[in-house]
Amino acid sequence: MPSSTDLSTESNYKRFGLQPETDHDDDNPSHAIQDRYEPVIARSSSFHSLSTSPTSRSRQSSPNHSPRLGPSRLSSFHRSHSSFSSSPFTWNAWGFLKNWKLRLNPPQQHKGKLKAGKSWYRTKRVKGLLLLIGLLGSFLLVNWIMLTRLQDEAVHPITELSRNSSADSVSVSVQGKWKKNRKGKKPQKGNYERLLALATHALAENKREPKDLWQEPFVPASSWRPCADQRDWEPSEGNNGYILVTANGGINQQRVAVCNAVVVARLLNSTLVIPKFMFSSVWRDVSQFSDIYQEEHFIKYLTPDIRIVRELPEEMQSLNLEAIGSVVSDVDMGKEAPPSFYLKHILPILLKNQVVHFVGFGNRLAFDPIPFGLQRLRCRCNFHALRFVPRIQETGALLLNRLRQHTGHIGLLDRYLIGPFAESILEGKGNHSKKASKYLSLHLRFEIDMVAHSLCEFGGGEGERRELAAYREIHFPALAHLEKTTKLPSPLELRSEGLCPLTPEEAVLMLAALGFNRKTHVFVAGSNLYGGQSRLTALTSLYPNLVTKENLLSSTELEQFANYSSQLAALDFIGCTAADAFAMTDSGSQLSSLVSGFRIYYGGGKMPTIRPNKRRLASIFTKNSTIEWRVFEQRLRKAVRQTKHVQTRPRGRSVYRYPRCRQCMCRTD
Repeated sequence: MPSSTDLSTESNYKRFGLQPETDHDDDNPSHAIQDRYEPVIARSSSFHSLSTSPTSRSRQSSPNHSPRLGPSRLSSFHRSHSSFSSSPFTWNAWGFLKNWKLRLNPPQQHKGKLKAGKSWYRTKRVKGLLLLIGLLGSFLLVNWIMLTRLQDEAVHPITELSRNSSADSVSVSVQGKWKKNRKGKKPQKGNYERLLALATHALAENKREPKDLWQEPFVPASSWRPCADQRDWEPSEGNNGYILVTANGGINQQRVAVCNAVVVARLLNSTLVIPKFMFSSVWRDVSQFSDIYQEEHFIKYLTPDIRIVRELPEEMQSLNLEAIGSVVSDVDMGKEAPPSFYLKHILPILLKNQVVHFVGFGNRLAFDPIPFGLQRLRCRCNFHALRFVPRIQETGALLLNRLRQHTGHIGLLDRYLIGPFAESILEGKGNHSKKASKYLSLHLRFEIDMVAHSLCEFGGGEGERRELAAYREIHFPALAHLEKTTKLPSPLELRSEGLCPLTPEEAVLMLAALGFNRKTHVFVAGSNLYGGQSRLTALTSLYPNLVTKENLLSSTELEQFANYSSQLAALDFIGCTAADAFAMTDSGSQLSSLVSGFRIYYGGGKMPTIRPNKRRLASIFTKNSTIEWRVFEQRLRKAVRQTKHVQTRPRGRSVYRYPRCRQCMCRTD
């Protein structure tokens, strides 16, 4: 049986229109209401606990009625009413009845006081209600004004970073897009309309950025220093024959292929011919090694390691390499083949024919197991031997200068990226005391080739599926055939496993949740997005200071790189690598891997990189229709923070991305 305290507490909850307190979740908003009334309920409970009789409980259960006598006393009174004049207790009963009547019918002056009190209470309630309505109306008005201003700013970027460029071509109003969606078809699932609206409100508050947002864990990160330039062996004579390499893919895959070819040449004691780059129907670039990298520096720097020539001897140029069995394609060897494969299968061909041609060569050399010296040679080639040609360096210097708002600031990595042109940044800058503008670089790996190859869906419906399937038929026929003949994981399963690239909408939500404020300068690499410039809508509406190399460099300055996607990608590499913070959206991207590794190798523990765990982010984004912004921020920051720690290279992982290993870097502690 419940105690009088329990019953009285329950009755007081009914008085205030509340439910009795039960076990609840900490995030339940009803706690605020219950907390407001806890002092009232506590005082009421302490009062009612003084009486435990049935009579006191009956009074407490009807607080709005006058006090009543108990049933036994009422029946006794009725029985004695007819003969009260003859009863020995007549006058006592009459006195009691008179007092009771006065209590039921107080004098007129008391009634007046009660009425006045009620009138004052009602007036106070009305005034309080009007005040509450006024405050709510003021809040809604201010909120509407702020949102209108944000939408207006989204149409017109607030800064012009180059006199020869205009951000108007990039900035599109998110309001206009939403209106269009409401009038037409149902918005795509990838648009995250609700979360983008919440992000807009959050950025409007202009909160202070987290302290570690632009920082790397300095103490453990700075304990590593570059040392891949150190050698402890004699040069290779290269007298076992010649290695020809034709590398496929884009500039980043080709860079990896060049470094692997250098190591294979040393392993087989052979001479390396300057690598060739295969023409790709995807990138459509005819650039060769000397169009991107300084050939003379490459040869000279690696001479203590291997012998390098520009072409085959004249007597061997007429050989039919395929006829003599000296052509080895990527089909003939697996990915990341160990050194033993080359010694067993390639060296005999080389000794027999004096030449081997690797066609479609890329990531065909394992990271482990491999001898210490060969691993260090691979790092030496990537971080020291490959330097961009002067015209790319010069344009890269212009790009960095404008990204930093013409402050004449030289970054930590500038000399390794743009060579002697780093000094040109300081020319003509009389005031060096002005602090350089920080900028964040973002690599959006969302080109059509990546989108199509991922086999994921991005909210475009049946039209998107047909378009990407047609692209795979042309550019990835093997994948298209596999898709028809094999049961592959569904797009939903791929996304849940973190195998889909982040969309531009997901990328901007990640930046906003991490705490980058609205004024942040953002440089976007890989801006040739699937879906066109309209996919940048979400980015430009939340971050008006968003630019690409096409915005910062004039058409005249970019004219020399027209139709050369690899050379344009080299400018993106420079812009991303030199940034104060770098955010990747696809950890499997070669550009992201090379950029993050370069920042680790030369950054001295001051170049933070944001590597999202896409599997964890996928589970967070699936709740986009219900999750609150505060919870979204907490979960996303936790997911990203766990990938920011400093670690040595895990076994079998890329030294280009994880150079913190004793083969590439040395510990200072």
